[in-house]
Amino acid sequence: MLENIITSKTRLRLLVKFFINVANEGYLRGLASEMHESTNAIRKELNNLTEAGYLIRTEANQKITYKANQKNPFFNLLQKIVHKYIGLDTIVEMVLEKMGSVKRVFLIGDYLNGIDSGKIEVVLEGNELDEKYIQLLAHKIQNEIQKEVIFYTTSQHDNSGLLVFE
Repeated sequence: MLENIITSKTRLRLLVKFFINVANEGYLRGLASEMHESTNAIRKELNNLTEAGYLIRTEANQKITYKANQKNPFFNLLQKIVHKYIGLDTIVEMVLEKMGSVKRVFLIGDYLNGIDSGKIEVVLEGNELDEKYIQLLAHKIQNEIQKEVIFYTTSQHDNSGLLVFE
C-alpha cells in the first residue's frame, strides 16, 4: 500500500533502512551494493531525502554517511509508517492479544539492518510459550502482512536486536 504513495522503490527501501532502526546508517557505495541499485539512483534519493530534512549527512575521513534525522518533526510519524509497512505493529498486536506471557519482543535479522528482504525474524521472550500456537500465528500473520515471519522463542534473550515491546 505504501508503494502506491511512494512510487520510487529506491526511496522506499532507503526509508525502511533508516527508519526501522535509528542506529542504521549507510554510505553511497555500501547502500548501492546492499540494495543492488546503481550509485546514481541511490545518490539521487539520498540527496532528495537529505534536502527534505529526513536524513542527516555527515562527513568523516573522506566518507559521507547518512542516517535518520531524529530532530525532524516527522521522524516519529515516519518511523511508525515504516513499522506499519513492515508489519511490526501487526506482529506485536497479534502476539500480545493471544499470548499474555510474552515479556519482550525483539526484531532481528535483515529488517533490523534496514534490508527489506521480505523475511521478518522476531524473538519472543517469555516463560511457557506455546511453540505450536506460535507457528500457527506466524502463518496467520504472513497471510495478513504478505511477508515471511519467523519466530524464535526463549525464556531469556541476550538483548540483541531492536526491542519493539517490553
